[in-house]
Amino acid sequence: MSDKTLNIGVVGCGYWGPNLIRNFHGQEGCRVKTICDLDEDRLAHVAGLYQGVGTTTDFDDMVNDPEIDAVAVATAVDLHFPLARRSLLAGKHTFVEKPMTSSAAHSRELVDLADSRGLTLMTGHTFIYSAPVRRIKEIVESGELGDIYYISSRRLNLGLFQKDINVTWDLAPHDISIILYIFGSPPLSVNCQGKAHINPGIEDVTNLSLNFENGGFATIQSSWLDPNKIREMVFVGSRKMLVYDDTEPLEKIKIYDKRVEAPPHYDDFAGFQYAYHYGDMLAPYIQQTEPLKVETRHFLDCIESGETPMSSGQDGHYVVQILEAASRSLKDNGAAVDINGKADFSAAK
Repeated sequence: MSDKTLNIGVVGCGYWGPNLIRNFHGQEGCRVKTICDLDEDRLAHVAGLYQGVGTTTDFDDMVNDPEIDAVAVATAVDLHFPLARRSLLAGKHTFVEKPMTSSAAHSRELVDLADSRGLTLMTGHTFIYSAPVRRIKEIVESGELGDIYYISSRRLNLGLFQKDINVTWDLAPHDISIILYIFGSPPLSVNCQGKAHINPGIEDVTNLSLNFENGGFATIQSSWLDPNKIREMVFVGSRKMLVYDDTEPLEKIKIYDKRVEAPPHYDDFAGFQYAYHYGDMLAPYIQQTEPLKVETRHFLDCIESGETPMSSGQDGHYVVQILEAASRSLKDNGAAVDINGKADFSAAK
C-alpha cells in the first residue's frame, strides 16, 4: 500500500450510497472528500455522520475537482452510464453499482473508455466478495461436489418495488454474478418468463434460465411479491449437494453427502434401479467479514496496483448482456436468446 491518500467522491446518497460512503470512510489510505446528491436534506444528513466530508448538488463540481482520484456511482440505474462516462472522461477511476448500465451498448462504451485511458473501472457485484461465495468456489473447484449438474437460485421478498427496472434487473444481477464467478464462463443462451402484477410493464416476478457449455444449467427465480425474504442457492453435483442460505446468521453453507446413481448396466427393465445415497451434512465454519468492506478495499488496491478487479467493467458488461437478453426473451414469451461475447470473459479469477 502506498503512502498516498486516495480521495473518493460518491454520487448518490439514497439507499446504497451511504453504505459505500461508510466503507470507503473506514478504509486506510482513503478519504471520502465529497458526496453528491440532488436532495439537499439527505445530503446534509449523510454528511453530518462523517467529519470533514464536503457536499455538492452539482456532479460537475465533483468530477472537475483535481484532488478527487476516483468516483463511486450509486444512483438510479438510468443515471449510471452518463455519470460514469463523465467520471471516466474527467480521468477518474470509477466504481459503478450493479447493474452497471441499462444497456450492453453503454456498458461496452464504458469498458472501452476506461481501457483507452488506463483507468480502473469496477462494478459493484458485492456477493463475489463475500466469504460464503468464495468458499463455495473453492469447494466447487476442489471437485468435492463432483460435476455440477445445475444451480438453482431464489431471491424473493415483498418489495422494494422499482419504477425504472423490473425485478430481474433489480435482483438477478447478484445471482448472475455469483453463477458466472462459480462456473467461470458466460452462458450460451438465456430464457426468461415473468409477469407484471402491480405496475404495468414492470415484471415483479420472473424465472430466468441460463444455459452453459457442456450441459451446465442455472435457474434464477426473482420476486418482489413473496411473503418471506429468501436468499437461497442450491448447487447439485454428481457426488454431493450444497445449499447456500444467505439469511442464515451462522451456517450459511451446508454440504449434503447425497446423490443419485444409475446402474452402469442392466439386462432388462426390471433390473434397472436408481441408487440413492444419503450421508452426513456438514456446515463448514466461515469467518464473516462485511463483503462491501472487502469490495471497497479491492477497488482501492486495484487503483494502486493497476490490476484488473475481480468484478471488472468487463464482468459488469457480461451481466448487462445477460439482463438485456432476458428482457428480449420476456417479450418473446420465454424464447431462447443467444449470448455473444465469450472470447474475453474475465469473471473466473
